[in-house]
Amino acid sequence: MTQYDYDLFVIGAGSGGVRVARMASDNAVRVAIAESRYLGGTCVNVGCVPKKLFVYASQFRDQFDSAAGFGWTVGKSTFNWTSLIANKNLEIKRLQAVYDGQLQKSGVSIITGRAQVLDAHTVAVDGKQYSSERILIATGGWPFVPDMPGKQYIVTSNDMFFLKQLPKRIIIVGGGYIAVEFASILHGLGVDTTICHRGHQLLHGFDGEISDFLAHEMTKKGITILFNTEVTAIERAGDAFVAKLIDGGIVCADLVMYATGRTPNSTGFGLESLGVELDSVGAIKVNSDYQTNVPSIYALGDVTNRLNLTPVAIAEGVALVNKLYTNQPGSVDYDTIPTAVFCQPTIGTVGLTEAQAREKYPDIDIYKTSFTPMKNTLSGIDEKTLMKLVVVRSTDRVVGIHMVGADAPEIIQGMAVAIRAGATKSVFDSTIGIHPSAAEEFVTLRVAVT
Repeated sequence: MTQYDYDLFVIGAGSGGVRVARMASDNAVRVAIAESRYLGGTCVNVGCVPKKLFVYASQFRDQFDSAAGFGWTVGKSTFNWTSLIANKNLEIKRLQAVYDGQLQKSGVSIITGRAQVLDAHTVAVDGKQYSSERILIATGGWPFVPDMPGKQYIVTSNDMFFLKQLPKRIIIVGGGYIAVEFASILHGLGVDTTICHRGHQLLHGFDGEISDFLAHEMTKKGITILFNTEVTAIERAGDAFVAKLIDGGIVCADLVMYATGRTPNSTGFGLESLGVELDSVGAIKVNSDYQTNVPSIYALGDVTNRLNLTPVAIAEGVALVNKLYTNQPGSVDYDTIPTAVFCQPTIGTVGLTEAQAREKYPDIDIYKTSFTPMKNTLSGIDEKTLMKLVVVRSTDRVVGIHMVGADAPEIIQGMAVAIRAGATKSVFDSTIGIHPSAAEEFVTLRVAVT
């Protein structure tokens, strides 16, 4: 009989924590999971899932406008924000119930409340203590808002999913994926949208050409993007707000949203008193096996601030359970992880950017194309697509694939398989395309542009 109440105690019931709990329990491990907010974590409740539902909602305006070019007569349309929120809430409740059912079916003990780590093997929740051989921290991240005058007037992405009413004008501060996604969503729903970004380019870390192309397309749609612009204060002006800019200018809106990054949700759990090491931004430091400097305590997902993506947290969870409780150890390859930005137009990308590739290899060829998608030849929608291949000339290997345009995430998912398989440009060239499709452009690029 073990000396502990549980073999594994998971703190945080997001995607990574739930995967670990279920998988470990299915391998005869005694598991408990504690959650203080909601099952499913950020992704299910205030992230990927509701955001994608909002993206779908925002696309209908262009679809209605496109219909006439294809012979359809569409009557007057109206949008009801309250209905969208209500329907979204029903879907989220359904998913929460699915998570609850899956955990219970696997035999995981679900404990509701905020957990405190008392020592290397003890967790307290609402005054009750639980001992465990191992403890896993999977508490994710939280939106970051800088201290500034008027901070109390600011909303974050978390708040956007529960707004009582849709604003007529919004300022979005930031230039990352959350900023551009919500800018696209709100503009699509008819909101006058302004992005204020202190940098000179959107989407830091993405291929520069992709970022510039997106900014151009978003501007064409009517989204205002103010680069090299820093907000110094937010002031209330009646029912509206005024954002004061560092250059003395102002921007007025009915709502101000900050999308200035997310920080690891690592404080307030007692880790500091145990001496668990954190880095300069508060991320929990772990080794290749997701183990902290306290051997019985592990961490994975956004709280470790590696690649903050839901599928990555899940993959890390699988790797951890396999390492600890099965005879099938493996590791997560962080080098070729595909990602998408659900802005309009959408972005899909996998592998190295052009800048990264040129830094790593002396002989890079770039293949790219920009074109008007077939649908837009009749739709009247002025939106183009950009596709780009990054190839190492000496080996012919494709090391980066990037796309901005309709269905980019769906297309890039398949391209990620090709990159992981080590596909060469010759393989792309010998692959027959699906015609007519945008995706076929990736296998018909013949002339390097650089």
